[in-house]
Amino acid sequence: MASSSFACPFSALSVSLLLMLSLIAVMHFDKCEAQLSPTFYDNTCPNVSAIVREQLLLAQHSDPRIFASLIRLFFHDCFTNGCEASLLLDNTTEIKSEKFALPNNNSARGYEVIDAVKTAVENSCPGIVSCADILAIAAEASVHLSYGPHWTVPLGRRDGRMAYFNAASILPGPFDNVTVLQRKFAAVGLNDIDLVSLSGAHTFGRAQCFTFRHRLYNFSNGNPDPSLNTAYLAKLRQRCPDGGNRTVLNNLDPVTPDVFDNKYYTNLQNLKGLLTTDQDLLSAADTNASTAPYVNLFAADKKVFFDSFVKGMIKMGNIEVLTGSSGEVRKNCRMVNGASGPQFEIRLRDVEASSAEEI
Repeated sequence: MASSSFACPFSALSVSLLLMLSLIAVMHFDKCEAQLSPTFYDNTCPNVSAIVREQLLLAQHSDPRIFASLIRLFFHDCFTNGCEASLLLDNTTEIKSEKFALPNNNSARGYEVIDAVKTAVENSCPGIVSCADILAIAAEASVHLSYGPHWTVPLGRRDGRMAYFNAASILPGPFDNVTVLQRKFAAVGLNDIDLVSLSGAHTFGRAQCFTFRHRLYNFSNGNPDPSLNTAYLAKLRQRCPDGGNRTVLNNLDPVTPDVFDNKYYTNLQNLKGLLTTDQDLLSAADTNASTAPYVNLFAADKKVFFDSFVKGMIKMGNIEVLTGSSGEVRKNCRMVNGASGPQFEIRLRDVEASSAEEI
């Protein structure tokens, strides 16, 4: 009885405390969400989205895979200390560029397209639109122009003045299993449904042979990955022979490689996920309980996938944003304001020469 009489008031106190903490958390979340607004540039640069789209369409004429590359830039920027365009900064004596971190070097691409977008935006609205917001708008436009969903992008991010090479070195990668992916997504506030829906960005784009060749020849005791469709395995071995060119590009989605749809998930059901990070979402025997149902859900209903993807993109776009008086609006996305130019131009040529392929 004594234990029972003690438990009741304690439980009430606990509930009250939890409710108060929840309210504080919600208020904080709302405050963070309120910092960004779809109408942020309505008075200062109302045509910014149209300008971005125009430049992306021009780029796509000569580079059919640029849309996938641009959404990947947004992913890699947001996962590295937040969406503040640190990925776009070139090397200087003070900055160790994220472009040369392992997940980005010889892989991330599209920087010159962002440069062109920034120049066009600056010509129309000088000093107004941040590089971080340009990345966010470009990501949405890349998806929509590839027949994917459209959403209104929350805006108002400002650009950081630092790069985070070490953080960029541990981005989610093609060799990560589900457990590792869950941990990396959770570290930035994204849950399992975010993980599976955002992985759907692999419904377009390309990957180099080295990112999955271990699955073809030596996954376990010299045998291929048993979760690979045998006919698909044979095709991949033709494109990526053992000891062959490690940089040959392969479609992440062998069915509709340049269209943003839900074929990525039906590919997983047919054991045609290209990367370990892809197929493991469905096939990992000991860790798929929380991710496999979402794969099957999105495979069955494209609208459900699109809705979830949009929510995930907006959520990811809010990671550690700089707003208000924090950060700055860069004049040049490759350098912080006040930096000198020539050293960046030299690095620009180096980076573009090494970024011929993407994951």
